[in-house]
Amino acid sequence: MQHAQTRAAGRIAAVVAGTAAATLAFAGCAGSDAGASGGDKTTIRFLYATGDETWNSVVEGVVDAFNAQSEDTVVELDPLPAGSDYATALKTMDATGNWPAVVDMRDTITYIQAGKLAPIPESVTELLKPEVYGAAEDGNVYTVPTSALNGEIGINIVYDKDYFAEHDLEVPETYDDFVALLEDIQANGDAPLATAAAEVWPSDQLWKPLAAPVFAEYSETGFWNAVIDGSASIEDLREPLERLKTITDDFVLEGWQSTADAQTTTLLVNGQAIMATSSAGIGRLNDINKVDPEFDAGLFIIPSDDGSIDVLKNAVIGDTAGGLAISAQAEEDGEEYDSAVEFLEYFYSVDAANLIEELGWISPNIAAADEVVRNTSIPGSADYFALLENPSLAWYSNDTSNEALTAFNTFFRQTRIEMQDGQISVDEAIAKLQAEFDKSVVPAAG
Repeated sequence: MQHAQTRAAGRIAAVVAGTAAATLAFAGCAGSDAGASGGDKTTIRFLYATGDETWNSVVEGVVDAFNAQSEDTVVELDPLPAGSDYATALKTMDATGNWPAVVDMRDTITYIQAGKLAPIPESVTELLKPEVYGAAEDGNVYTVPTSALNGEIGINIVYDKDYFAEHDLEVPETYDDFVALLEDIQANGDAPLATAAAEVWPSDQLWKPLAAPVFAEYSETGFWNAVIDGSASIEDLREPLERLKTITDDFVLEGWQSTADAQTTTLLVNGQAIMATSSAGIGRLNDINKVDPEFDAGLFIIPSDDGSIDVLKNAVIGDTAGGLAISAQAEEDGEEYDSAVEFLEYFYSVDAANLIEELGWISPNIAAADEVVRNTSIPGSADYFALLENPSLAWYSNDTSNEALTAFNTFFRQTRIEMQDGQISVDEAIAKLQAEFDKSVVPAAG
């Protein structure tokens, strides 16, 4: 999921470090007796990135349910507020040695190689479908998914179905249809699209579907691997970058630079925009329903020129899939490790999956998926499930194990926003990105 997710970057370094340090200092206080017995129970901490209202309620609900039934463990939540740089917070946590037992991971490869994560046992992995997790180079599994791995179908456009019906508008079947849709809404005197960049990571929500057709061309080898070996370059991303700038300049609701991702729900429900970008998948639909049960929301993914719906199966920058991990620090403690395993075993149980679905999220792909009661009650959820069966859906990969790409991804986001803001041109953005790639990523590839 991503949830998710969860992935803000690009703050001024001092502010980020201060926020992360302050958050983790609070986390250290909250779990200062972690590993010590609270009665007969072991207390462990769970560090996770907060997201929209639905995701936050899912995490809290699952932890509360686990604590109520466990005879041996108490899980305490260490939520990192949305808007902070989660990857930077992990670095701060590592620097201070303040590792919780269970961690919602980012930059996974880096921490595996540094020996900061413990292998996840078979008692957990056997509860999942084998295609939804993978082993590292040493053969161990270090992360397991937080929610259903339906690729990046969660990155989509949510829209006002009543408005579409009133103005005889249809979901676009090609990219040209999407542009025509934006123009038609604008011709009605309305703002076509709301998007956000108060936290930097939501800038991916519009970029990824625009760039997907280019990335999909390199599904066999991975686009970034092709740039490393010289068979592709950042120049190949010119068209989607130009499209991104045109949409932002001409069709996006003003103020997107200071809009938080969660605010797009309010903008949509209040009619300030007719469509909004999202990476919360069905969770965003649930949030909309909570705000206004009468609002008829739908969703679609921006199609390519030929009508295909290109959806990435893995992380856009190619890093090992994020997900839930157990820290090596917990493994050293022993009791914390056992409690972390117990929590993950519950997280991938049918009971937990049903609770996750009931709370409005898509549960992880557990082995016993046939026993899970899917929640189809959320208005618009039929659109989400229909995407999984859409004949135009085209899965692609973007594999690479180059850990330098994680930092480059942050640089790319910041550069895209500079370009969208008009601080630099598309030409300057491409040159800047290629220079940084050649300086930081290519040497790391050896």
